[in-house]
Amino acid sequence: MNTNLNNDVYNADIYLRLSREDGDKEESDSITNQRELILEFLKKKEDIRIHAIRVDDGYSGVNFERPAFQRMLEDIKTGKVNCVVTKDLSRFGRNHIEVGKYIEKIFPYLGVRFIAVNDNYDSIVNAQTDNIMVPFKNLINDAYCRDISIKIRSNLEVKRKRGDFVGPFAPYGYQKSEMDKNKLEIDKEAAEVVRSIFRLYLQGNNAYKIAEKLNKDNILTPMDYKKENGSAFYTGFKKNLKSQWTHMHVLRILGNPVYTGTLIQGKETTPNYKVKKKVKRDQSKWSQVENTHEAIISSVDFQNAKEQMQMDTRTGTAKEKVYYLSGVVKCGDCGANMVRKTVPSGKRKFVYYVCGNHKANKDICSSHSINAGALEESVLKLLNHQIRNVTDLGRILDKLDEVQIRKGKMDKKIRQLTKKKEEIQKYNHLRLDLYEDYKDELITKEEYLELKEIYEKRIQTAEQALEAMKVEMAFPADGKQCMGWVDEFKKYGYLECLSREVVISLIEQIFVYEKKEGERYPRIEIHFKYVEDFQVSLGLMEELQEKTDIPLLQEEYYFREKRMMSFDHFASLPAGQIEKEGTYGKDE
Repeated sequence: MNTNLNNDVYNADIYLRLSREDGDKEESDSITNQRELILEFLKKKEDIRIHAIRVDDGYSGVNFERPAFQRMLEDIKTGKVNCVVTKDLSRFGRNHIEVGKYIEKIFPYLGVRFIAVNDNYDSIVNAQTDNIMVPFKNLINDAYCRDISIKIRSNLEVKRKRGDFVGPFAPYGYQKSEMDKNKLEIDKEAAEVVRSIFRLYLQGNNAYKIAEKLNKDNILTPMDYKKENGSAFYTGFKKNLKSQWTHMHVLRILGNPVYTGTLIQGKETTPNYKVKKKVKRDQSKWSQVENTHEAIISSVDFQNAKEQMQMDTRTGTAKEKVYYLSGVVKCGDCGANMVRKTVPSGKRKFVYYVCGNHKANKDICSSHSINAGALEESVLKLLNHQIRNVTDLGRILDKLDEVQIRKGKMDKKIRQLTKKKEEIQKYNHLRLDLYEDYKDELITKEEYLELKEIYEKRIQTAEQALEAMKVEMAFPADGKQCMGWVDEFKKYGYLECLSREVVISLIEQIFVYEKKEGERYPRIEIHFKYVEDFQVSLGLMEELQEKTDIPLLQEEYYFREKRMMSFDHFASLPAGQIEKEGTYGKDE
């Protein structure tokens, strides 16, 4: 190994580097300016010949795994180069430990002369004097990099909280706005694919089947679509020339709230400016901002898809479609999922829903079951009942003035706010009385601490609910907008048959109870969605009727008093046994 620096001629690599972290010094530190400065300097150095110019444009000085830097090291190892020239120490690197290691150990050992022009450092001159300023300059460069990193992190965090998109690539279905790179716009072609994925999934197709259909239709995967549209997108997972849709692609799209207009960012970070390995952040530190861009999917469809993904579902043969009631039917006695089971009998097959717990362990629950056809028929009838109930309620509320609806809702919120304040006050009094009971030795210290913790948690929960109410009152929705849930029922009209989409959209859960002695059919109980909205709207209608002179038609009185006494009036009955008065068809 040659360690003699007193060579007559040196073969040099000129090293140039620039990154975004250089901030307002970017112009003076541009690659062009660095090159010109070094070339002018070397005109006076007759003992130095240029071997190559190595450029890392857009690379941080903290990390030394830079492509041009590594090629320069290869030149040194192969003996082609024994001199490195750079504009200053910060261009070489900003990690003071690594820079010091190269200047003080590696280069001297390899017999490499190192020159930093603007820092007046030349290793064959400074080696004897042991320039004490070099370590200090390296520390300053390192500190500068740390300071810039902190500023960049803070700036990105502000942007995320403001709802600006800060990712390098727009999510599939969107593109960055040409006017503002921090805003997302809908990419019409990709957005239509996203809509079709949600539509197929809500219709009962599973993720495998959807991926198969997308591949059959020659739809480009998100990665290939980005590349075809000019994005410099790279992933180490791609092996084939053209990638294929998989069920994971589909599930990632179905689970991404960005399609509802909500940005969730900051899920990952790096430990510090020197370590670039990504680590997951706690969910409480994520930035979530709603309505930052135009939605592709409605929040209702997204929530329905999310609920369906969380269900324990079964599919038909060949993994084609999810059964209509899969994951929705529960045992009313033990709460377990009811499992769809086919029982052959001669040339016929009978299909039943049976308690999953009993199937797994006969001692947990009884063996009660229900015929799948009878259950689906009953659910269909009950759904049609509820659609008509909600449609009629919406028709009545449409006759009311929007201002009256908004005022009625605001009055109700004020009453809820007052009630919540009283609840907080009550728990505060109980907590104070608790201490008096402890002092009077009516309760032990353990009981005091346990009850104190319970009351404090209840106070905290109530205060959070109170703040949420205040925010909601500060930004009230329009009266008619509050009735959007009615449209979720109205859009289906009269149902001729069940579909997976309508079940997921309108039903929360279906409970099947064991048949009691003397009963011909087991009792089923349907919990529809939007129960609270229904009850609030019904109560609002009654309050407005009492406070105003709004005339209601005779049939509307009948509707309110006879058919709408309870949201669950027709939602709990023996399967297959629905009174004629409670049913209706297309001609009604």
